Amino acid sequence: MRWKSRIRDATLLILDDELTPSQQHNLEQILGIKVIDRTALILDIFAQRARSREGKLQVELAQLKYNLPRLGGQGLVLSRLGGGIGTRGPGETKLEVDRRRIYTKIHDIERQIEGLRKNRSLHRTRRKESRIPLVALVGYTNAGKSTLLNKLTDSAVFAEDKLFATLDPTTRHLVLPEKQEILLTDTVGFIQKLPHTLVTAFWATLEEVQEADLLLHVVDCSNENYEQQIEAVIEVLKELKAEDKPTLFVFNKVDRIASPHLREQMMHDREAVCISAATGENLDELQQKIESFFQESQVQMTLLVPFPGWWCHHETACAQRCSGDRICRRRDSGCSSACRSQRKIVSFPIR
Repeated sequence: MRWKSRIRDATLLILDDELTPSQQHNLEQILGIKVIDRTALILDIFAQRARSREGKLQVELAQLKYNLPRLGGQGLVLSRLGGGIGTRGPGETKLEVDRRRIYTKIHDIERQIEGLRKNRSLHRTRRKESRIPLVALVGYTNAGKSTLLNKLTDSAVFAEDKLFATLDPTTRHLVLPEKQEILLTDTVGFIQKLPHTLVTAFWATLEEVQEADLLLHVVDCSNENYEQQIEAVIEVLKELKAEDKPTLFVFNKVDRIASPHLREQMMHDREAVCISAATGENLDELQQKIESFFQESQVQMTLLVPFPGWWCHHETACAQRCSGDRICRRRDSGCSSACRSQRKIVSFPIR
């Protein structure tokens, strides 16, 4: 490996797995180049994609927790003794000072994230009071979730053909063809062997998945490894304890697949629909399936809603209640006015 790195003038080695701090340090000493693992690469991508304050805090928290155990492998750089204000005393090493500062920073960020989580919980409570169903878009990264959200809700959420283009959850209001209202939420994309550190750091964001009434599992069916990607997403949902949520598989990018047989094979034994968010193909069918799901949990009721004539008011400061089609006449008080209550039958679904 050292020979190959020298031939190619490599300055960085990326390993598709997690490394312990000692493994990373030993490889760097042997190869003489910087070595990072899968988690460090994902964190670096996340740091470039984060836009909101919450997203930046979550990325910083994950980076601090990742780097904390790796401070000990920096050799003589952290072997100096420190003293003075802000340190424990003359006998405290720079390593101990840096660790203490990182612990303090982690605690501060966790406190800020907890405050943001409470605000999000308050918004979630208000949303529940409105009784509008929540539908969450989940799936492997770069499956087309943001593009689908934009197409359905006529929004302009950032969407691009790259990994983890979306880190922050985005919720939009959508009215389906039969006037069913829902809230559609876009979430961070999943990936194979998603580090547990990231799941913990982004827990506040991923709570949207737990609160959803329906999950739309968006799959990039043009990828030859789509089955492995489906399994990767299911594993993350298990970690979130959301694997039992009602799920509709949405096979996206079917415009890149010409074979009808392959479409049937993908949908076999699954509640699914094939669409193309880019071209708009079968989006009507997708909305119908979403609407059908919520109609199954609704109750049809017939209510009697009275018109203003339900109460008969007279100038003599007396009132008499009418019911049905009965005519009410007040002659004893000298009032000859009459009223007729009317009934109106309305039928609507109540969730």
